[in-house]
Amino acid sequence: MEETMDELFAPLRVGKMTLPNRLVMAPMTRSRSVDRSVNALTADYYAQRAGAGLIITEGTQPSVIGQGYIDTPGLHSAEQAEAWRRVTDAVHAAGGRIFVQLMHSGRVGHPSLYPDGALPVAPSAIATGGQMYTPDGMVDHPVPREMTLEDIAQTVEDFVSAAKHAVDAGFDGVELHGANGYLIQQFLADGSNQRTDVYGGSVENRVRFADEVARAVSDAIGPERVGIRISPGSTSEGISESDPAELYRALIRTLAPYNLAYVHIMEFGHREVTELIRAEWPGTLILNPHKTGTEASVTPESALEVLQDDLADAVSLGSLWLANPDLQRRIRVGGPFNSPDASTFYGGDHKGYTDYPTLDA
Repeated sequence: MEETMDELFAPLRVGKMTLPNRLVMAPMTRSRSVDRSVNALTADYYAQRAGAGLIITEGTQPSVIGQGYIDTPGLHSAEQAEAWRRVTDAVHAAGGRIFVQLMHSGRVGHPSLYPDGALPVAPSAIATGGQMYTPDGMVDHPVPREMTLEDIAQTVEDFVSAAKHAVDAGFDGVELHGANGYLIQQFLADGSNQRTDVYGGSVENRVRFADEVARAVSDAIGPERVGIRISPGSTSEGISESDPAELYRALIRTLAPYNLAYVHIMEFGHREVTELIRAEWPGTLILNPHKTGTEASVTPESALEVLQDDLADAVSLGSLWLANPDLQRRIRVGGPFNSPDASTFYGGDHKGYTDYPTLDA
């Protein structure tokens, strides 16, 4: 097993870092930040998984209005940055590397999340058609407020501010969440973006917001510290894209001159678009592979196949990292692998979070 999996353990240059392996820990929401700040348990969780080539954290809101779920962490204040510092220090002490995922949820939100009871914001006043969990039960996502040009400019600044807080907190970089139906993808997708100004209509206009965020954040902290996650053709959170190949070709060509650290694809089928991006993107590509969109979790075997087929330079895995804090070692020796407990994915305490056993245990 160790010999056949060697390609997963080849070093990889990402930005100014050299990753010791190509097994990336995918971002996974865990909803354990009761006060919107991470805690000592969070530090333990990520430090346990420092053997990943790169850790990408759970989605972290860059502003108050960017929150989309209960008990998710923020990075829009000095206090939140200081709380995250405990996490980055613990990961670095264990020999790891860690990017924070900056996730503005856009229309995926609810007034109950915000101190002033405001509506969530989005490129257009179109609801997701979905629901959100609250302590009082499930509630419908409301029709969001359409963002003004001033809102858009402020949101770009919010991403920049959060990225600066990330550097202050000791992160090695940030990942811009442009996937899974959240704000950046809401601007990209013609189903959720029906604006008639410079941010809507043509593909070039719909790419504009992602371009402005990526450029502004890169200018602020350096492009070698910036990655972006995308999910071509995703239908998450009511998203619909009529032209994923054309759309993502335009996006990649727009971003290519910035020399970002990486592009990270969350695949929902549309393998032909993945192949197109691989051909167009000149830098590092990370893939969470789901060729048909119906596969279960990524396995060591499917991760290896991605590298052997030269579809990507590294592979992100989710639930396997969640349940196996020493996943890189288990893959080296061929298992066994802990099974993830789905009942503990969101919320709770250490159970299903920091108590998964290692091989030594």
